[in-house]
Amino acid sequence: MQILVMALLYAPDGGPSAPLYQMLCEQLTQLGHEVTMIAAVPHYPSGTVPPAFRRGWITTTHENGVQVIRVRVPSVNRSRLGWRLLQFGVYQLGAAAAAWGCRFEVAIIGNPALEVFLPFLIHIFLRRKPALYSIHDVYPEVGVQLGVFRKRWTIGLVAMLERFCYRHSRLIRLSSPDFEKALSKVALPPQKLTLIYDWVDTDHIQPMPRRNAFSAEHGLDDSWVMLYAGNMGLSQGLETLLEAAALLQNEPGFRLVLVGEGTGRESLQARAAELNLSNVTFLPFQPRARLPEVLASGDALVVSLKPGVEMASIPSKTWSILAAGRPIVAIMDRGVLASLITKAGAGLQVPPGDPMALVKAARALRADPESAARQGAQGRAYVETHHTPQGAARAFERCLLRIREDNR
Repeated sequence: MQILVMALLYAPDGGPSAPLYQMLCEQLTQLGHEVTMIAAVPHYPSGTVPPAFRRGWITTTHENGVQVIRVRVPSVNRSRLGWRLLQFGVYQLGAAAAAWGCRFEVAIIGNPALEVFLPFLIHIFLRRKPALYSIHDVYPEVGVQLGVFRKRWTIGLVAMLERFCYRHSRLIRLSSPDFEKALSKVALPPQKLTLIYDWVDTDHIQPMPRRNAFSAEHGLDDSWVMLYAGNMGLSQGLETLLEAAALLQNEPGFRLVLVGEGTGRESLQARAAELNLSNVTFLPFQPRARLPEVLASGDALVVSLKPGVEMASIPSKTWSILAAGRPIVAIMDRGVLASLITKAGAGLQVPPGDPMALVKAARALRADPESAARQGAQGRAYVETHHTPQGAARAFERCLLRIREDNR
Protein backbone atom coordinates (compact mmCIF):
# COMPACT_ATOMS: atom_id res chain seq x y z
CA MET A 1 0.00 0.00 0.00
CA GLN A 2 0.91 3.62 -0.44
CA ILE A 3 0.33 5.15 2.98
CA LEU A 4 0.29 8.84 3.89
CA VAL A 5 0.76 9.74 7.56
CA MET A 6 0.07 13.27 8.80
CA ALA A 7 0.74 14.44 12.34
CA LEU A 8 2.48 17.45 13.85
CA LEU A 9 5.31 15.62 15.62
CA TYR A 10 7.90 13.15 14.32
CA ALA A 11 11.31 12.16 15.68
CA PRO A 12 13.72 13.73 16.46
CA ASP A 13 11.08 16.07 17.91
CA GLY A 14 10.63 15.87 21.66
CA GLY A 15 6.88 15.35 21.83
CA PRO A 16 5.55 12.06 23.21
CA SER A 17 3.92 11.05 19.92
CA ALA A 18 7.06 11.78 17.84
CA PRO A 19 8.86 8.45 18.46
CA LEU A 20 5.54 6.59 18.19
CA TYR A 21 5.03 7.82 14.64
CA GLN A 22 8.65 7.13 13.75
CA MET A 23 8.37 3.53 14.95
CA LEU A 24 5.00 3.05 13.24
CA CYS A 25 6.17 4.42 9.89
CA GLU A 26 9.39 2.41 9.93
CA GLN A 27 7.59 -0.80 10.89
CA LEU A 28 5.03 -0.28 8.12
CA THR A 29 7.86 0.05 5.58
CA GLN A 30 9.33 -3.20 6.91
CA LEU A 31 5.98 -4.83 6.19
CA GLY A 32 6.46 -3.83 2.55
CA HIS A 33 4.46 -0.59 2.31
CA GLU A 34 5.44 2.81 0.88
CA VAL A 35 5.12 5.37 3.65
CA THR A 36 5.22 9.16 3.48
CA MET A 37 5.19 11.16 6.70
CA ILE A 38 4.27 14.86 6.77
CA ALA A 39 5.21 16.52 10.07
CA ALA A 40 6.45 19.85 11.38
CA VAL A 41 10.14 20.47 11.98
CA PRO A 42 11.23 19.71 15.56
CA HIS A 43 10.01 22.39 17.98
CA TYR A 44 8.48 20.63 20.99
CA PRO A 45 8.34 21.28 23.94
CA SER A 46 10.12 24.65 23.94
CA GLY A 47 8.47 25.99 20.77
CA THR A 48 11.89 26.88 19.36
CA VAL A 49 13.01 25.38 16.05
CA PRO A 50 16.69 24.21 16.10
CA PRO A 51 18.99 26.01 13.63
CA ALA A 52 19.50 22.81 11.60
CA PHE A 53 15.79 22.82 10.67
CA ARG A 54 15.45 26.47 9.65
CA ARG A 55 16.24 25.95 5.97
CA GLY A 56 13.33 26.28 3.58
CA TRP A 57 9.60 25.96 4.22
CA ILE A 58 9.11 22.35 3.08
CA THR A 59 11.96 19.82 3.04
CA THR A 60 12.06 16.13 2.14
CA THR A 61 14.39 13.42 3.41
CA HIS A 62 14.43 9.61 3.33
CA GLU A 63 14.94 8.11 6.78
CA ASN A 64 15.05 4.33 7.35
CA GLY A 65 12.81 3.69 4.36
CA VAL A 66 10.30 6.45 5.16
CA GLN A 67 9.87 9.56 3.01
CA VAL A 68 9.71 12.33 5.62
CA ILE A 69 8.36 15.73 4.59
CA ARG A 70 8.83 18.44 7.21
CA VAL A 71 7.12 21.82 7.30
CA ARG A 72 9.01 24.67 8.92
CA VAL A 73 7.02 26.44 11.63
CA PRO A 74 7.94 29.68 13.42
CA SER A 75 9.64 29.61 16.80
CA VAL A 76 7.15 30.81 19.42
CA ASN A 77 6.42 30.85 23.14
CA ARG A 78 4.22 27.76 23.46
CA SER A 79 2.89 28.79 26.87
CA ARG A 80 0.39 31.02 25.04
CA LEU A 81 -2.41 29.37 23.08
CA GLY A 82 -2.40 32.02 20.37
CA TRP A 83 1.22 31.37 19.47
CA ARG A 84 0.64 27.63 19.41
CA LEU A 85 -2.30 28.15 17.08
CA LEU A 86 0.02 30.11 14.78
CA GLN A 87 2.39 27.14 14.65
CA PHE A 88 -0.54 24.82 13.96
CA GLY A 89 -1.78 27.07 11.15
CA VAL A 90 1.60 27.29 9.43
CA TYR A 91 1.98 23.51 9.66
CA GLN A 92 -1.49 22.95 8.20
CA LEU A 93 -0.78 25.19 5.23
CA GLY A 94 2.51 23.44 4.56
CA ALA A 95 1.07 19.95 5.03
CA ALA A 96 -1.82 20.73 2.67
CA ALA A 97 0.65 21.99 0.05
CA ALA A 98 3.08 19.09 0.50
CA ALA A 99 0.39 16.44 0.20
CA TRP A 100 -0.51 17.56 -3.35
CA GLY A 101 2.62 15.83 -4.58
CA CYS A 102 1.99 12.59 -2.67
CA ARG A 103 0.44 9.49 -4.19
CA PHE A 104 -1.39 7.48 -1.54
CA GLU A 105 -4.16 4.93 -1.21
CA VAL A 106 -4.88 5.30 2.50
CA ALA A 107 -3.95 7.75 5.24
CA ILE A 108 -3.31 7.86 8.98
CA ILE A 109 -4.15 11.27 10.45
CA GLY A 110 -3.23 12.11 14.04
CA ASN A 111 -5.55 14.30 16.06
CA PRO A 112 -6.28 16.98 17.25
CA ALA A 113 -8.06 18.60 14.34
CA LEU A 114 -6.61 21.93 15.50
CA GLU A 115 -3.35 20.66 14.02
CA VAL A 116 -4.55 18.81 10.90
CA PHE A 117 -7.98 20.10 9.83
CA LEU A 118 -6.99 21.89 6.60
CA PRO A 119 -5.00 18.99 5.06
CA PHE A 120 -7.75 16.61 6.24
CA LEU A 121 -10.40 18.73 4.54
CA ILE A 122 -8.50 18.95 1.26
CA HIS A 123 -6.84 15.57 0.94
CA ILE A 124 -9.27 13.27 2.75
CA PHE A 125 -12.72 14.83 2.45
CA LEU A 126 -12.50 16.59 -0.92
CA ARG A 127 -10.29 13.97 -2.59
CA ARG A 128 -12.41 11.15 -1.06
CA LYS A 129 -9.45 9.24 0.31
CA PRO A 130 -9.98 6.65 3.07
CA ALA A 131 -8.40 7.64 6.37
CA LEU A 132 -7.83 6.22 9.82
CA TYR A 133 -8.10 9.04 12.39
CA SER A 134 -5.83 8.30 15.35
CA ILE A 135 -6.97 9.81 18.65
CA HIS A 136 -4.32 10.56 21.25
CA ASP A 137 -6.53 12.76 23.45
CA VAL A 138 -10.25 13.54 23.31
CA TYR A 139 -10.84 17.17 22.32
CA PRO A 140 -12.13 19.61 23.41
CA GLU A 141 -12.58 17.76 26.73
CA VAL A 142 -8.88 17.52 27.60
CA GLY A 143 -8.35 21.22 26.83
CA VAL A 144 -11.32 22.19 29.02
CA GLN A 145 -10.02 20.05 31.89
CA LEU A 146 -6.61 21.74 31.67
CA GLY A 147 -8.06 25.24 31.43
CA VAL A 148 -6.66 25.82 27.94
CA PHE A 149 -10.11 26.27 26.37
CA ARG A 150 -12.23 28.64 28.44
CA LYS A 151 -14.48 30.50 26.03
CA ARG A 152 -17.64 28.84 24.80
CA TRP A 153 -16.98 29.68 21.14
CA THR A 154 -13.48 28.16 21.32
CA ILE A 155 -14.82 24.95 22.83
CA GLY A 156 -17.58 24.80 20.21
CA LEU A 157 -15.15 25.36 17.34
CA VAL A 158 -12.72 22.67 18.53
CA ALA A 159 -15.62 20.23 18.97
CA MET A 160 -16.92 21.00 15.47
CA LEU A 161 -13.53 20.40 13.85
CA GLU A 162 -13.05 17.11 15.69
CA ARG A 163 -16.51 15.87 14.78
CA PHE A 164 -15.93 16.67 11.13
CA CYS A 165 -12.81 14.48 11.18
CA TYR A 166 -14.64 11.71 13.05
CA ARG A 167 -17.49 11.60 10.58
CA HIS A 168 -15.35 11.69 7.45
CA SER A 169 -12.79 9.09 8.56
CA ARG A 170 -13.38 5.45 7.67
CA LEU A 171 -11.98 4.25 11.00
CA ILE A 172 -11.18 5.93 14.31
CA ARG A 173 -8.30 4.48 16.27
CA LEU A 174 -8.63 4.76 20.05
CA SER A 175 -5.52 4.51 22.19
CA SER A 176 -7.56 4.02 25.37
CA PRO A 177 -10.79 2.10 26.04
CA ASP A 178 -12.08 5.11 27.99
CA PHE A 179 -12.19 7.10 24.75
CA GLU A 180 -15.25 5.15 23.62
CA LYS A 181 -17.18 6.45 26.61
CA ALA A 182 -15.90 9.98 26.04
CA LEU A 183 -17.04 9.85 22.40
CA SER A 184 -20.49 8.43 23.16
CA LYS A 185 -22.21 11.80 22.72
CA VAL A 186 -20.91 12.00 19.14
CA ALA A 187 -23.03 8.93 18.28
CA LEU A 188 -20.42 7.13 16.19
CA PRO A 189 -21.21 3.60 14.98
CA PRO A 190 -19.29 1.01 17.05
CA GLN A 191 -17.87 -0.65 13.93
CA LYS A 192 -16.08 2.62 13.14
CA LEU A 193 -13.99 2.41 16.32
CA THR A 194 -10.89 0.29 16.81
CA LEU A 195 -8.67 0.02 19.89
CA ILE A 196 -4.91 -0.03 19.36
CA TYR A 197 -2.82 0.76 22.42
CA ASP A 198 0.36 2.82 22.13
CA TRP A 199 3.68 1.03 21.78
CA VAL A 200 7.29 1.36 22.86
CA ASP A 201 10.67 0.47 21.38
CA THR A 202 11.55 -2.47 23.59
CA ASP A 203 14.84 -2.91 21.73
CA HIS A 204 16.00 0.63 22.49
CA ILE A 205 14.60 0.94 26.02
CA GLN A 206 15.77 -2.01 28.08
CA PRO A 207 16.48 -2.54 31.78
CA MET A 208 19.92 -1.16 32.63
CA PRO A 209 22.02 -1.00 35.81
CA ARG A 210 20.80 1.57 38.33
CA ARG A 211 24.30 3.06 38.43
CA ASN A 212 25.23 4.13 34.92
CA ALA A 213 26.86 7.01 33.05
CA PHE A 214 23.89 9.37 33.47
CA SER A 215 23.51 8.54 37.15
CA ALA A 216 27.20 9.14 37.82
CA GLU A 217 27.24 12.33 35.74
CA HIS A 218 24.55 13.91 37.92
CA GLY A 219 25.64 12.58 41.31
CA LEU A 220 22.78 10.13 41.79
CA ASP A 221 24.70 6.94 42.53
CA ASP A 222 24.46 7.21 46.31
CA SER A 223 20.81 8.30 46.52
CA TRP A 224 17.44 6.59 46.37
CA VAL A 225 15.91 8.41 43.40
CA MET A 226 12.30 9.09 42.54
CA LEU A 227 12.46 10.31 38.95
CA TYR A 228 10.04 12.10 36.63
CA ALA A 229 11.09 12.41 32.98
CA GLY A 230 8.89 14.20 30.46
CA ASN A 231 6.93 17.32 29.72
CA MET A 232 6.37 19.70 32.62
CA GLY A 233 3.12 21.18 31.39
CA LEU A 234 -0.47 21.77 32.36
CA SER A 235 -1.72 18.22 32.77
CA GLN A 236 0.88 16.63 35.07
CA GLY A 237 0.17 18.19 38.49
CA LEU A 238 3.82 17.87 39.52
CA GLU A 239 3.41 20.15 42.54
CA THR A 240 2.53 17.06 44.60
CA LEU A 241 6.04 15.75 43.99
CA LEU A 242 7.58 18.88 45.49
CA GLU A 243 5.28 18.73 48.52
CA ALA A 244 6.36 15.12 49.08
CA ALA A 245 10.03 16.09 48.71
CA ALA A 246 9.49 18.71 51.42
CA LEU A 247 8.15 16.02 53.76
CA LEU A 248 11.22 13.87 52.98
CA GLN A 249 13.71 16.71 53.33
CA ASN A 250 15.30 15.24 56.45
CA GLU A 251 15.32 11.65 55.20
CA PRO A 252 18.94 10.78 54.27
CA GLY A 253 19.58 9.61 50.72
CA PHE A 254 16.23 10.55 49.20
CA ARG A 255 16.33 12.59 46.00
CA LEU A 256 13.63 13.78 43.61
CA VAL A 257 14.84 14.31 40.03
CA LEU A 258 12.74 16.05 37.37
CA VAL A 259 14.04 15.78 33.81
CA GLY A 260 12.49 17.77 30.96
CA GLU A 261 11.10 21.08 29.82
CA GLY A 262 7.67 22.63 29.46
CA THR A 263 5.47 25.58 30.27
CA GLY A 264 5.27 24.64 33.97
CA ARG A 265 8.98 24.17 34.65
CA GLU A 266 9.70 27.73 35.81
CA SER A 267 6.83 27.74 38.32
CA LEU A 268 7.97 24.35 39.66
CA GLN A 269 11.52 25.64 40.10
CA ALA A 270 10.18 28.73 41.86
CA ARG A 271 8.11 26.55 44.19
CA ALA A 272 11.11 24.34 44.97
CA ALA A 273 13.14 27.45 45.82
CA GLU A 274 10.30 28.74 47.98
CA LEU A 275 10.27 25.46 49.92
CA ASN A 276 14.09 25.52 50.09
CA LEU A 277 14.30 21.95 48.80
CA SER A 278 17.88 20.68 48.80
CA ASN A 279 16.79 17.17 47.78
CA VAL A 280 15.30 18.17 44.39
CA THR A 281 17.24 18.31 41.12
CA PHE A 282 15.97 19.76 37.83
CA LEU A 283 17.70 18.53 34.67
CA PRO A 284 17.09 19.60 31.06
CA PHE A 285 15.39 17.58 28.35
CA GLN A 286 17.63 14.71 27.24
CA PRO A 287 18.05 13.30 23.72
CA ARG A 288 16.19 10.07 23.02
CA ALA A 289 19.48 8.17 22.73
CA ARG A 290 20.03 8.72 26.46
CA LEU A 291 16.50 7.80 27.55
CA PRO A 292 17.40 4.24 28.68
CA GLU A 293 20.12 5.66 30.97
CA VAL A 294 17.81 8.38 32.28
CA LEU A 295 15.06 5.93 33.19
CA ALA A 296 17.53 3.47 34.69
CA SER A 297 18.78 6.21 37.04
CA GLY A 298 15.53 6.17 39.00
CA ASP A 299 14.68 3.63 41.68
CA ALA A 300 11.03 4.50 41.08
CA LEU A 301 9.61 6.38 38.09
CA VAL A 302 6.66 8.74 38.22
CA VAL A 303 3.61 9.19 36.02
CA SER A 304 1.49 12.09 37.22
CA LEU A 305 -1.85 13.46 36.06
CA LYS A 306 -4.18 16.09 37.47
CA PRO A 307 -7.62 14.92 38.62
CA GLY A 308 -9.93 14.16 35.70
CA VAL A 309 -7.20 14.05 33.05
CA GLU A 310 -6.63 10.31 33.34
CA MET A 311 -9.90 9.64 31.49
CA ALA A 312 -8.40 11.23 28.41
CA SER A 313 -5.29 9.19 27.79
CA ILE A 314 -2.54 6.94 29.03
CA PRO A 315 0.68 9.04 28.98
CA SER A 316 3.10 7.55 26.50
CA LYS A 317 5.89 7.72 29.09
CA THR A 318 4.08 4.86 30.85
CA TRP A 319 5.21 2.38 28.20
CA SER A 320 8.82 3.61 28.38
CA ILE A 321 8.85 3.16 32.16
CA LEU A 322 7.46 -0.34 31.84
CA ALA A 323 10.07 -1.17 29.20
CA ALA A 324 12.83 0.15 31.47
CA GLY A 325 11.92 -2.39 34.15
CA ARG A 326 11.40 0.12 36.95
CA PRO A 327 8.34 0.29 39.26
CA ILE A 328 5.83 3.04 38.49
CA VAL A 329 4.45 5.43 41.06
CA ALA A 330 1.25 6.71 39.45
CA ILE A 331 -0.13 9.93 40.91
CA MET A 332 -3.73 9.97 39.70
CA ASP A 333 -7.35 9.21 40.41
CA ARG A 334 -8.52 5.69 39.69
CA GLY A 335 -8.91 5.18 35.95
CA VAL A 336 -7.64 3.27 32.96
CA LEU A 337 -3.97 3.91 33.75
CA ALA A 338 -4.36 2.81 37.36
CA SER A 339 -6.12 -0.33 36.10
CA LEU A 340 -3.27 -0.98 33.67
CA ILE A 341 -0.66 -0.73 36.41
CA THR A 342 -2.66 -3.12 38.59
CA LYS A 343 -3.11 -5.55 35.70
CA ALA A 344 0.59 -5.51 34.90
CA GLY A 345 1.58 -5.65 38.59
CA ALA A 346 4.03 -2.88 37.79
CA GLY A 347 3.79 -0.34 40.58
CA LEU A 348 1.73 1.72 43.02
CA GLN A 349 -1.06 4.28 42.61
CA VAL A 350 -1.57 7.29 44.90
CA PRO A 351 -4.26 9.98 44.69
CA PRO A 352 -3.29 13.37 43.21
CA GLY A 353 -2.80 16.22 45.63
CA ASP A 354 -1.88 13.87 48.51
CA PRO A 355 1.85 14.27 49.22
CA MET A 356 1.68 12.08 52.35
CA ALA A 357 0.35 9.15 50.31
CA LEU A 358 3.23 9.68 47.87
CA VAL A 359 5.71 9.69 50.76
CA LYS A 360 4.30 6.37 51.99
CA ALA A 361 4.63 4.85 48.50
CA ALA A 362 8.24 6.01 48.19
CA ARG A 363 9.10 4.62 51.62
CA ALA A 364 7.43 1.30 50.84
CA LEU A 365 9.42 0.82 47.62
CA ARG A 366 12.66 1.92 49.26
CA ALA A 367 12.16 -0.44 52.20
CA ASP A 368 11.48 -3.47 49.98
CA PRO A 369 13.87 -3.44 47.01
CA GLU A 370 12.99 -7.05 46.13
CA SER A 371 9.32 -6.12 45.67
CA ALA A 372 10.29 -3.04 43.66
CA ALA A 373 12.50 -5.15 41.38
CA ARG A 374 9.70 -7.69 40.91
CA GLN A 375 7.22 -4.96 39.93
CA GLY A 376 9.72 -3.56 37.43
CA ALA A 377 10.29 -6.99 35.88
CA GLN A 378 6.54 -7.59 35.61
CA GLY A 379 6.10 -4.27 33.80
CA ARG A 380 8.83 -5.18 31.33
CA ALA A 381 7.23 -8.55 30.61
CA TYR A 382 3.86 -6.87 30.07
CA VAL A 383 5.04 -4.48 27.33
CA GLU A 384 7.06 -7.21 25.63
CA THR A 385 3.80 -9.15 25.31
CA HIS A 386 1.30 -6.39 24.51
CA HIS A 387 2.96 -3.15 23.34
CA THR A 388 5.69 -3.75 20.78
CA PRO A 389 5.93 -1.55 17.65
CA GLN A 390 5.78 -4.67 15.49
CA GLY A 391 2.43 -5.67 16.97
CA ALA A 392 1.05 -2.14 16.62
CA ALA A 393 2.14 -1.91 12.97
CA ARG A 394 0.40 -5.18 12.15
CA ALA A 395 -2.79 -3.90 13.82
CA PHE A 396 -2.64 -0.66 11.81
CA GLU A 397 -1.92 -2.65 8.64
CA ARG A 398 -5.08 -4.74 9.12
CA CYS A 399 -7.14 -1.58 9.57
CA LEU A 400 -5.64 0.12 6.51
CA LEU A 401 -6.15 -2.92 4.30
CA ARG A 402 -9.78 -3.03 5.41
CA ILE A 403 -10.53 0.60 4.60
CA ARG A 404 -8.66 0.36 1.30
CA GLU A 405 -10.79 -2.61 0.21
CA ASP A 406 -13.97 -0.90 1.38
CA ASN A 407 -13.06 2.10 -0.77
CA ARG A 408 -12.79 0.07 -3.99
